[in-house]
Amino acid sequence: MSGGRKPGKSLTARPGYEVGYAKPPTDTRFKPGQSGNPRGRPKGAKNKRPGLHEERLKDIILDEAYRGIAVRDGDRNVTMPMAQAIVRSMAVNAAKGQHRAQRLFAELLAGTESARRMLNDRWLETAIEYKVEWDKELLRRERLGIVDLPEPLPHPDHVEINLTEGTARVICPSTREEKAAFDDLVANKHLLIEELGETRDAMEATDDPKEQRRLQKLWDEQLQLVEFINRLSPKTGEK
Repeated sequence: MSGGRKPGKSLTARPGYEVGYAKPPTDTRFKPGQSGNPRGRPKGAKNKRPGLHEERLKDIILDEAYRGIAVRDGDRNVTMPMAQAIVRSMAVNAAKGQHRAQRLFAELLAGTESARRMLNDRWLETAIEYKVEWDKELLRRERLGIVDLPEPLPHPDHVEINLTEGTARVICPSTREEKAAFDDLVANKHLLIEELGETRDAMEATDDPKEQRRLQKLWDEQLQLVEFINRLSPKTGEK
């Protein structure tokens, strides 16, 4: 290895000096007082004012909030983020009847649940709007006989809305890469079905309980994949 050596400069150690791991030749080592990073961070850089684009205090707060600390949990010590330790301490004190801790914990819980609900409602509204608008567009294309335009990703048929629970989820590929991988699965579905049959035959042929459990797990996974393909392929893959 050249390692940036100047041509002709030998790395042979002087007699009596062993060269090996953590023992470089003496003439290539740093000299006393010589910095290994002469162009490193300037002196006092940590004390400079942050730029207009920086939010250094937020970084410090987050670093401290998620710094791991040891906390007594029953008869053992566990490590958890500082933020989790503080919330746990507040909850324990609230459970012990400390009114201030109860009030703070109740406010924290209410604020957290409200924020989550707001985020979920926004996502649900976006999903419904996406599904409705794309359904209209696909019907327009069908009416006009337009077949040369790509389908949307995700397809509106694969955006599941549950108004009873107030939830929305996407159950199909959402990117071109995922779509390509899924189309490959659809194209090779017959191979998956063959593997399903082979797994079933192997289960029937063995008397080893451990092997039967392994094959049963494999069968369940293969069957789930085939059912998933059957569920989605009418719109995403069979073209």
